Amino acid sequence: MNDSWPKQDALKHDGLEISWLDWGGDGDPLVLLHPNGFCAGIYDPLAKQLKSSFRVVAVDLRGHGLSEFVVDENKLGNDDMASDVLAITNHLNFESFYLLGVSLGGGVAIETAALAKERVKGLILIEAIAMPIVDDASHEQFSKQPRGSHPLAVGARKRRVVWPDRSTVIESYGSRPPLNSLAKEALEAYVHWGFKNREDGQIELACAPETEAIIFDSNRHGPIESFKKLSDVESPSSVLYGSESDLSPTWFEKQAEMLGVQAEKIDGSHFFLFEDIHRAEKIIRSHFLRSSDE
Repeated sequence: MNDSWPKQDALKHDGLEISWLDWGGDGDPLVLLHPNGFCAGIYDPLAKQLKSSFRVVAVDLRGHGLSEFVVDENKLGNDDMASDVLAITNHLNFESFYLLGVSLGGGVAIETAALAKERVKGLILIEAIAMPIVDDASHEQFSKQPRGSHPLAVGARKRRVVWPDRSTVIESYGSRPPLNSLAKEALEAYVHWGFKNREDGQIELACAPETEAIIFDSNRHGPIESFKKLSDVESPSSVLYGSESDLSPTWFEKQAEMLGVQAEKIDGSHFFLFEDIHRAEKIIRSHFLRSSDE
């Protein structure tokens, strides 16, 4: 293993082994939560830039990365994942911490901040999948589809699992949306940590397509429930979304309204945080510096 890679560790919580990556670093703890289907390792290039100011940790949400395999929708709620996050922060003796989540990770971050009001020093939600109950097309896309027909779940279930090697994955993923917009180092980090080596010399996805699909397509504790938890969040918060996102800006405006802030539009896609690592570092430093001064 390259010496520059983070330390990996895990604990048993709620009957599951939950993994995290720890880059060490100076300053207050910063906990990073990834999108559905991804893993903690996608944060590697960003974490390395932030560790001069923060103790950086990223969690493999249950069913993802090096955390235990899960395909039970009753164990894939955002509230369950938030409980895992808090178990890790307790294990690491973090009395307080900054918290950032992207997409699914944003929904889990809301739940975490609502559960640990006095401990979260600052919260950044990036394209968080948390929405009010409204009759619009984007809500219909996520909650009114017949079971098994959600377009993102259908796509997840078709995802190729086994590949010959990581270079082939990088070449394929980097040639087409949505991952062709990622910074080269972010894509490489995701492929390094987001695939497991097989005994036959090939590699396979660490997050099972069925896990990803269930998160999109089930009746679990998810986007609507997490939106409601925004009313319990007390930490200084920021809501950011991409100018080229496929999701409705209304979601993020409503999230911001619940938190008493203004939603901020950033150039890029749903995954804009991973498209420009230098810009992402500046965003995080500026928002958490601002929150600590308030």
